[in-house]
Amino acid sequence: MRKIDTVIFDWAGTTVDYGSFAPVQAFIEAFKEFGVEPTSEEVRKPMGMLKKDHIRTMMQMPRISQLWEEIHKSSWTEEDVEEVYHASESGIMKILKNFAEPKPYVLDTIAILREYGVKIGSTTGYTDEMMEIVVPAAKAVGYDPDCWFSPNSTGNQGRPYPYMVFKNMEKLGTKSVENAIKVGDTIADILEGKNAGMISVGIIEGSSVMGLSQKEYEALNVEQRKTEDERVRKAYEEAGADYVIQDIRGVLGLVINE
Repeated sequence: MRKIDTVIFDWAGTTVDYGSFAPVQAFIEAFKEFGVEPTSEEVRKPMGMLKKDHIRTMMQMPRISQLWEEIHKSSWTEEDVEEVYHASESGIMKILKNFAEPKPYVLDTIAILREYGVKIGSTTGYTDEMMEIVVPAAKAVGYDPDCWFSPNSTGNQGRPYPYMVFKNMEKLGTKSVENAIKVGDTIADILEGKNAGMISVGIIEGSSVMGLSQKEYEALNVEQRKTEDERVRKAYEEAGADYVIQDIRGVLGLVINE
């Protein structure tokens, strides 16, 4: 395998916030303010996108679009997208500090990668303002990547555009996309990596695609876990993932070749 000296991780659902519950909770509560209650499945489908694009995508879903029209007596507009977005942003700002705990094996894996001279970058669907809460909270409990970039740094062109990845490469001095991999927990993460021309990796456990809390996942029996794992694996592979790993420790096998 080619020499990898840079790993670019996503945040919620990948390195922190097992199951990526902060944005799910914020989106559900925001829509409920306008009389529409989305399902977790509807919320998670566009996960990883720029938050405003995420809301617009949800508005376009047939059930939500129909409910919106029934309740508001008119089709949704871009003004409605803005209003729901501001509601979700306000809501998530209140809870983010409680969703910055690193997922299992993250701190040990990052430490090993750094021992081998690997640079740690990151991209996110959160805004700069949200990251001002998440980054210090994660750092306080041991997770501190070398750099991070949000869609604010790329003219609000977030995933699946690859521009946040390129910002990381520039900051970290990575020579080529062949020397980097992108690791995430959503379909948008996989597409971001592929659109950047680099190896794209999906994480199964604790992912947004899985959509289960750690307690819920660990409560599954062996067969149920296999079924859920395979469902997530298939979703990543259909999106074009080069590799699918059970948890973040799988990155070590892709990067360290000894």
